[in-house]
Amino acid sequence: MLADSDLPFTHSPGWRERHMRRRHGNPLFAWPPQEVAPEALLEAQRLDHEEMEGFRDEFREAVQRAVDLPADAGSDPVLELKADLERLYEQACGLPEDQTEPKGALAKLIEIIMATLRRHTEGDSTALGELSDEAAARVIHFRLLAHPLVADILHPDSPILPQELAPSLLSASDEELAAACELFGPAQLAALADEAEALAARLERLGVEVTGLASRVVELRQLAAEALGADRAH
Repeated sequence: MLADSDLPFTHSPGWRERHMRRRHGNPLFAWPPQEVAPEALLEAQRLDHEEMEGFRDEFREAVQRAVDLPADAGSDPVLELKADLERLYEQACGLPEDQTEPKGALAKLIEIIMATLRRHTEGDSTALGELSDEAAARVIHFRLLAHPLVADILHPDSPILPQELAPSLLSASDEELAAACELFGPAQLAALADEAEALAARLERLGVEVTGLASRVVELRQLAAEALGADRAH
């Protein structure tokens, strides 16, 4: 079996490479474990970096549009620009290398756009309330996107297939697991916990030992129960 050190995985991978590393030699995804072919890894890295170059061009264009936006611009161009900035922020979370700087710039531009929208709706308490709710939801959304697993799950072309959700959650760190579980409702989490328990039982029957698997299954079941309790409380 190839170890991580036997393949040229990068330190700050993009979304394609990240999931390859997640699956590589991992018995939670397949037994016997499947290895990532070196040529497939190199192709994923190429595509990740190609996407990053395209992002940089779009990012510069969006910043220029924000700079050139007239003070008296109507709502339509402002809303269109905001949507593009939000999309670029989400895309940046899946790119290779450190995207802290462009993400920070995008977040600031979105705040400027929101301030413009609040001025447009001054005196309209309903519209202002909606903008406030949207801003609060965005804070949560961006917080969750800081976790690579969340970014990979939410990516429009997510590499994580439905049957790979449970293995991906079981392979995650405690922090990533808790963040990713916020994406799902109680029923979905309960189903994922069922899948996780079935997977653990299958591997046990095969005599496959995965360190920490039992405790991770218990943690996932507990998160599902907490989500159900919170849902009932509302």
